Amino acid sequence: MLEASSPSPRILRLAAWIWLGYFLAMGVMDFVLYTQFRLPLTPNQTPLGVNPPLNSPAQNVAFFPVYLYYTANGLVALTFLAAAYWEDGQKSLGRTFYPLLIILLSAAPILINVLIVPRFPNGPLANAEGMALRQLPILFIALALVAWQYELVHVILFSTATTTLELLLISGVALRGQGTLVLFFIAIIRTISFIAVGVFISLLMKQLREQQEALRQANANLTHYAATLEQLTVSRERNRLARELHDTLAHSLTALSVTLETIKAYFDLDPAKTRALIDGALTSTRAGIDETRRALRALRASPLEDMGLPLALQRAAESAAARANLTLELNLPPNLPSLSPDVEQSIYRIAQEALENICHHAQAKTLRVHLTHTPPHTTLLVEDDGVGFDLHAQKRTGHFGLVGMQERAELVGGRLVIESEKGRGTRVVMVI
Repeated sequence: MLEASSPSPRILRLAAWIWLGYFLAMGVMDFVLYTQFRLPLTPNQTPLGVNPPLNSPAQNVAFFPVYLYYTANGLVALTFLAAAYWEDGQKSLGRTFYPLLIILLSAAPILINVLIVPRFPNGPLANAEGMALRQLPILFIALALVAWQYELVHVILFSTATTTLELLLISGVALRGQGTLVLFFIAIIRTISFIAVGVFISLLMKQLREQQEALRQANANLTHYAATLEQLTVSRERNRLARELHDTLAHSLTALSVTLETIKAYFDLDPAKTRALIDGALTSTRAGIDETRRALRALRASPLEDMGLPLALQRAAESAAARANLTLELNLPPNLPSLSPDVEQSIYRIAQEALENICHHAQAKTLRVHLTHTPPHTTLLVEDDGVGFDLHAQKRTGHFGLVGMQERAELVGGRLVIESEKGRGTRVVMVI
């Protein structure tokens, strides 16, 4: 048998508020029945056998069971509500906390119902059928909690236990007319109904738990697959970089080392040969530098390599605006001075991160992307008019890639400023 997991406090709190709401509705209904329609009292509820005026001593005595019923149920419901919010109690009681609350939720209404309702003044819900109707919603909440948390055998045990408790109590209470016999049949029907409904909820919860377990396993497998794929990608990239360096830098350095050794041997013997060797070494060195630069350029973002920074930013901004249905305000310099590859890479990646944040989180209508160059500074501006966010909270949790953007700017000697307020959009400025 599967062991029950720790219950969610929200479920218990929801049950407590439903309980209080139900008795509030019942109280309003009893108030309307007994005061607005002035239902007559039975002869044994008043010495005169006539309906006394409202708020008279005889009327208050007759309605004392009603007051007692709602007082007792209200106190029990408030106790249940306080226990549902008592987190320390749940930790200290452990596994017994949830069963105790279910016992309180099911046993207390039965006790109060059987002992007090038969003494109610004459009314539609003061008979045996009324007793059953008054406690049915509360017992159904308890049934749902049992089926939610435990297995089918516990549902059957709960249904039979509540019926047994109620029958034992009503056997010693004098009910009006044929109330005892009616309650007996009602209890049997309720037990059968509770078992049927409980079986359905229990099977539904079992299927839900199995689906959650399957989903958890699938997520674990997916995480493992993603980690493996990332490691494989990194490993392949390292191997490719090793091959590039071996074919370019290593070969060039090896040839240069051999040439320098030859130059050293011919330095005093043949100056002309030495000069020719030096010229050859310089040529090999320049070729090696060109090959190394080509290998490093291959590691850069392909849009930068293919289009250059301004056009790459334009394509990225237009794509983001199209995806998020934004009005784009684009301002890029027609002639941007040559920047180092690291600076271009940093500007492009920061712009990419800012644009992705706008598409996924900003809920904006307008997007502004400006790139300006005022010697000696180059400034990137990405701004939106969206919902904004709490900048300090996001920095602490590392959301929206703020930490990575700051690090990219600092690595190339730049300065990144992010300004945002809830409801006032976000402004990202990089100056280098």
